[in-house]
Amino acid sequence: MSDHVYNVLFLCNANSARSIMAEAILNRIGAGRFKGYSAGARPKGRVNPYAIQLLQSLSYDTSFARSKSWDEFSGADAPEMNFVFTLCDSTANESCPVWAGHPMTALWAVPDPSKAAGTDAVQHFAFADAYRMLNNRIGLFINLPIGSLDQLALKQHLEEIGRDQPRPN
Repeated sequence: MSDHVYNVLFLCNANSARSIMAEAILNRIGAGRFKGYSAGARPKGRVNPYAIQLLQSLSYDTSFARSKSWDEFSGADAPEMNFVFTLCDSTANESCPVWAGHPMTALWAVPDPSKAAGTDAVQHFAFADAYRMLNNRIGLFINLPIGSLDQLALKQHLEEIGRDQPRPN
């Protein structure tokens, strides 16, 4: 097993829910092999309380969670990313910064749980569903044989994961 740690950036518009949850998930299940980060095109400035509540209910330490701009990851002193995953369709249309190292990118659109309207139960369900989707995709991602795939095959796998239709091994 390689000692290489892959840096992964999860992007969303507000960096207040999906990208925060993805960062938490990757840092838990990919610990030692992957380091997750999150950012937004237009950060909201606060993390959605439903996201924090869900993560805490699943025993995540949420002290890392803060809404931040993707500009933090485009400067010379930023960690070099190996992968950048966009979690919302609208961010995919943004003019992204140029990422050092030219990381592999993919769109993994997940419905925005913060747009769920209704009772607390409806909103909690929306966040739980987004978490489930992210957890499944990240689980598939960390189990890819990254070191043995060529760039084209890896890109195809990443795109298939984003479509929730992973290729059988």
